[in-house]
Amino acid sequence: MIEVKSDSWLKKLSVPLLAVLFGFIVGAIIMLIFGYNPIDAYSHMILGVFQSPYSIGEALTQATLLILTGLAFDIANKAGFFNIGLSGQFLAGWLSAIAFALQFPDIPRIILTPLTLVVGMVAGGLYAGIAGFLRAYFEASEVIVTIMLNHTILQISNYLTNFVIGSSSRTEKISENASLGIQWLTDITRFSRLNAGLFIALIIVILYTLFMNKTIKGFEIKSVGLNPDASTYAGMSTKSTIILSMLISGGLAGLAGAINGVGTFGNLFVLGGLPAEGFNGIAVALLGLGNPFGIVLSALLFGVLQTGAPMMASRAGVPNEMAQIVIAMIVFFVGAYYLVEWIFEKVGHSRAQGPSSADVEGGVE
Repeated sequence: MIEVKSDSWLKKLSVPLLAVLFGFIVGAIIMLIFGYNPIDAYSHMILGVFQSPYSIGEALTQATLLILTGLAFDIANKAGFFNIGLSGQFLAGWLSAIAFALQFPDIPRIILTPLTLVVGMVAGGLYAGIAGFLRAYFEASEVIVTIMLNHTILQISNYLTNFVIGSSSRTEKISENASLGIQWLTDITRFSRLNAGLFIALIIVILYTLFMNKTIKGFEIKSVGLNPDASTYAGMSTKSTIILSMLISGGLAGLAGAINGVGTFGNLFVLGGLPAEGFNGIAVALLGLGNPFGIVLSALLFGVLQTGAPMMASRAGVPNEMAQIVIAMIVFFVGAYYLVEWIFEKVGHSRAQGPSSADVEGGVE
């Protein structure tokens, strides 16, 4: 029994490791085809990040947002839904947090900062709740609905930024009372944008783990995702569970957007496209294989890759897009799960068979 558990654990661990390895290998092959040195590029992209306190701070800043959007996708996925609207919910949280912080700049910091984050979380949750409600009561595809909502909030945000809460394509900076900035973090990371959002994200990871593993609602969400018909037969309300999972998913994405607004940038500006943090959060969750702590490690990896991408261009002469190719390949090879599973089954089967009949006959003779 112990050996079976060990094999299962090894099999699960091998999936993200092989995905990352294959992603780097394919990225290296593409670089070689176009005449770039992959060893030089990867050394600057990865090792370069850890040679600078500022770069480490920026990588952790990116990872903070990806932890939350990764968890946001994971809870919807566990409930059986593909929440592709994380970018829109992220932006809804960002917009609402900045608008609220600008409206009440003189409220004491101990009150204003938490309130601003709650506003962003609620906005993201309610925006995702639209798709959850339509799915629960009208069986509307959450994929189609959230895609439409993504572009809707993008246009709303750009309009409000230009003509209502801001001007000249951006809003004013929020007051210090709403900021998540911490001076000692800024000092040790040489003026990076790292802020208190990192600690909030880590607390959320712990709370999320407890919620999913130790509460009835967490059990119901997973049950509905596995078998909604059996869950209904067992007396669970699938409609309320669907809506709840989408509310929580959007709330986590909205919280990430609020942290991005009052922690990373301090304002809102006109965007040419949807925030990448939402789509990258999907990749982070997939690479983390639905494990909250795996999502943290995956978010750290993506944070390093995204922060190190410009170093590939400036120091190794490799285009930034190459880093995105590596990330895309890593996500692609997450699909190698079934291949890895098949390999482990074959290896386990050959071990279970023991020595061949010829060997046994030779031993008897």
